[in-house]
Amino acid sequence: MGRFHRHDDGSVHSHDHGEAGHSHDHDHDHDGHSHDHDHDHDGHSHSHSHDHSHDEGHDHAHDEALAELIGDHSGYQTGRERIEILEDIYAENDRLADANRRAFDAAGVRVINLMSSPGSGKTTLLQRSLAALEGSVRVGVIEGDIETPLDAERLGGYGAQISLLNTGNGFGGECHLDAPMIAKALRGLDLETLDLVVIENVGNLVCPAEFEVGEHTKAMVYAITEGEDKPLKYPVMFRSVEAICVNKLDLAPYLDFDMELFYRNVAAVNPTAKVFELSARTGEGVEAWLEWLTGGAADD
Repeated sequence: MGRFHRHDDGSVHSHDHGEAGHSHDHDHDHDGHSHDHDHDHDGHSHSHSHDHSHDEGHDHAHDEALAELIGDHSGYQTGRERIEILEDIYAENDRLADANRRAFDAAGVRVINLMSSPGSGKTTLLQRSLAALEGSVRVGVIEGDIETPLDAERLGGYGAQISLLNTGNGFGGECHLDAPMIAKALRGLDLETLDLVVIENVGNLVCPAEFEVGEHTKAMVYAITEGEDKPLKYPVMFRSVEAICVNKLDLAPYLDFDMELFYRNVAAVNPTAKVFELSARTGEGVEAWLEWLTGGAADD
């Protein structure tokens, strides 16, 4: 049984958990009790056929109960075909991401993919950012969520164009945004009239970092309520971003968050990341974030 994930270089890997040094493919025909076993031993392939009965001493009721308990894991089967399919999915996504980026470049629009865990304060920071930029920077927002227009409604009234993207509406309720979704969401924006587009990704500290959507760069919001260890536990997310907004500083007096330890953990996985300490609720530290957001880099 294996699971698949994508590495930073774009490669797709499966991890098989079986006997050390052995890869097994088993085809079982329980009606005729015929089994074909393919074994790879140190580069050698062996095929064995076994005809025998399972009735003696075999509790099929127990097997059925166990299967019901653990559920269907057939989707985690390993094999070259599944790896190739996943590689094709990523390749198609990256192709569409390139097309999205060309559309952004043609319109002269800077695009930021903003990611975080649920509840870290992305939408609150966006509200404050839109309020500060209203009248000076023309902003569009692609608001990603699994369900509901709640966050999109919160961002209304600040002069920004808002394109709502619910992944539960035709995209299988995915926990991330991908390039085809963004291509569809662009129909809700007039790029020629914008300077900046912020993509608020679905709240998730894992999957969003694995999918290019056409952005020019990625940023994330991280709340001090999440602890200092997450850069080490979720390195793919932290490694993928150019900027990290450390949010909810207004709660610091009530927490034992160790900022120095957090910085060390960030440096261990992404030593070049810019870190902005701020409070989206009070506005503390937001100015440096806005400079980076609109200009590409805040002053050191």
